[in-house]
Amino acid sequence: MKRIFLLIATNLAILLVASIVMSILGVNTSSMSGLLVFAAIFGFGGSFLSLAISKWMAKKTMGCEVINQPRDENERWLVETVAKQAKQVGIKMPEVAIYQGQEMNAFATGPSKNNALVAVSTGLLYGMKADEIEAVLAHEVSHIANGDMVTLTLIQGVVNTFVIFAARVVAGIIDNFVAGDEEGEGLGTFAYMGVVFVLDLLFGILASMIVAYFSRIREFKADKGAGELVGNHKMIAALERLKSGPETGAMPAQMSAFGINGGSRVSSLLMSHPSLDSRIAALS
Repeated sequence: MKRIFLLIATNLAILLVASIVMSILGVNTSSMSGLLVFAAIFGFGGSFLSLAISKWMAKKTMGCEVINQPRDENERWLVETVAKQAKQVGIKMPEVAIYQGQEMNAFATGPSKNNALVAVSTGLLYGMKADEIEAVLAHEVSHIANGDMVTLTLIQGVVNTFVIFAARVVAGIIDNFVAGDEEGEGLGTFAYMGVVFVLDLLFGILASMIVAYFSRIREFKADKGAGELVGNHKMIAALERLKSGPETGAMPAQMSAFGINGGSRVSSLLMSHPSLDSRIAALS
């Protein structure tokens, strides 16, 4: 649940900043074209800024230790496996990192196919068999090769633009309705901003559902890609192992959409991952 809260909170923070700045600049619904331009600037700007700093954010928030020089055989095998898979799918070698966590999880992030990071938890590294870890790494490398980080950023930009634009259009309609036909005062500045904030919240939750839907589709595709790289039987074994492991810990929104394990205790409409059973069934 924390993961979904972080996803929604991140996007609402972007929308709140956009709302404040647009209010200061005097942007309103009287100019639809101007409103749409500002909505697109803030909607896509926030998403692409998040993408641009995704690797830095992952390293800071998750405590990722990038393997520059392997310290043991486990780390050497990890780097060599990612290098082999990256070569197979035709992308530049991603950075490989480990972070502390008893849950079995891994994620990929980064601004482009050739500037990415693959990180695994210590719980996964020491709690899975080699074939299962290989499949998890293939899943993350497939996310990178498929361009999923950029794809979901574009989708997030579109829905953010919709939220910013629609909230202010609806707030303008309410303001005009309150003012009436005769020149009334309308909602007033603070009441108008309050209505906009509530609409941002409601539309923002709807937007998160849309992004989560596309994220689930990309998960199936990454599973398929992993199956093509290492074999479906290894990917199925990895997913089966995840079912028996501890529940996934909270991950920042930018990383959670690309983690191998999405958890299973939240509403399906807000899940960034399909259920493990449905993923196993698809591979089978």
